[in-house]
Amino acid sequence: MGKFGALAALLALSLTVVVHGHEHHDDLPEGQFVSVEPLDSILWIHILLMTVAFGFIFPTGMVLGIVRSRWHVPVQILGTVVAFLAYFLGHMHKGRRFAPNIHAAFANSLMLMLIIQLVLGTYLKLHLSKGIHSKIRKYVVTLHGVMGKMMPLVSWIQMIFGGITALGFCHEDHLGQCLAHFIMGSAFIAYGIVLTILLLVGQVWLRRTGRSQEFFDSLIIALWGCVNTFTEHRWGQPWRHNDMQHTSMGIIWWCAGLLGLWLSRRRNGRPRRNIFPGIVILLTGYAMSSHPQHLPISAMVHSIFGYTLMAAGAVRIVEICFVLKDRSALSYDGTEASSFQYLTPFLLYASGLLFMGATEEQMELLSGAGIDHVSYILVLYSVACIMFLFVNILLHIYGVHAFPETAKDNRSARMAAGRPLQRPPHYRASTSFALDRFQLESQQVNGHARGPSQAEQIRDAQEFELEGLIGAIDRDRDGEDSPTTQGPPVPPKPEV
Repeated sequence: MGKFGALAALLALSLTVVVHGHEHHDDLPEGQFVSVEPLDSILWIHILLMTVAFGFIFPTGMVLGIVRSRWHVPVQILGTVVAFLAYFLGHMHKGRRFAPNIHAAFANSLMLMLIIQLVLGTYLKLHLSKGIHSKIRKYVVTLHGVMGKMMPLVSWIQMIFGGITALGFCHEDHLGQCLAHFIMGSAFIAYGIVLTILLLVGQVWLRRTGRSQEFFDSLIIALWGCVNTFTEHRWGQPWRHNDMQHTSMGIIWWCAGLLGLWLSRRRNGRPRRNIFPGIVILLTGYAMSSHPQHLPISAMVHSIFGYTLMAAGAVRIVEICFVLKDRSALSYDGTEASSFQYLTPFLLYASGLLFMGATEEQMELLSGAGIDHVSYILVLYSVACIMFLFVNILLHIYGVHAFPETAKDNRSARMAAGRPLQRPPHYRASTSFALDRFQLESQQVNGHARGPSQAEQIRDAQEFELEGLIGAIDRDRDGEDSPTTQGPPVPPKPEV
């Protein structure tokens, strides 16, 4: 009964927290959504703690849970304590008052989701496996995993709601523009995160699907274009300049998306890279850079956003054509990513943040405060750097635990074992292209993934190639003072 008593107490606490809703201040004048008082220190602490809990601690705990680390439970407990403390602080603040808003309404749903996760996690930690528990445990594990992976997305939405609520933005006539900016900006950031995942830890999964990355990119672009084509203009009303641009962008998205889908497969059914998702991103950036604006600072921010998006598309094209040369990756497991490949995801992070920070109300606030566009853009790029850093840290944690062999220094291990790193006879460094070509041609045959023995052969071949390359570098260093042109080795003369 002790275990079930703990669960009952936890559930009672959960209901108490959920029932205790945000108090609202209905004494604000008509048409005013926030009072003129500044944010007090308690509310700033609430914002800081919620950002730490839902923006950093819970995503880290999610990754630790995926890799089944023993640190998963302590990290999630820490995040829960911080989140509950911040939640109660949100009801104790003074200073600025708020009208009923979506942030307060959504807060209860988010905390209820957190409490359900806490109950499910506690149940799993009790290791109840007898009787009916043996039947329901697998469903609890699945539900706990799905809700845990949803938590970063839901937390991101709530943090956006908190930002617009604190400033009183996105009401009445500004609602449509806010939705467009925040949804599209978040989509660019999500695309950048997906590219980062595929770059660092997703190559094995991508090969298992039997499709190229551009297949999925083109599919999403085509579907998004269909939605934009028919939703950017209010039918039955006169066409405006912005309506024409947004609708035409939707048309190019689904047209280029369909083309990218077709080009993502070879004649024999094997996956193939193509550059049309990059072209779509480039054209979208061009359209956004010339979007008409009412304020000079808004025009500059939109221009930099467009140039950043154009750069992301151009870099993506260069990466596929000249860095990867139509290969899926530089290595089978994605551990040998080129430094150039990090540029496209980062530019997408920056593009999303720039677009989310370019609404009319935000631009009016900056213009009234006398803040120039250069300072504002540098701050947004700084946030993009921190976000990109955090995603890379999470993927590093996942990669080290999910693929432990990739975290080992094979060269040091071989040298410690006394195995010399010598260049094999008749070995040439150019065989790396042949090896990559062999990987691409053998990775998917008739839709079946490579077996463990074949993957082991590929890893052995890569280690063999790495030894040869290291040996070649060492020999080149030793022979820097020797003539550059050498003939075949001359056998020694026999002694007479």
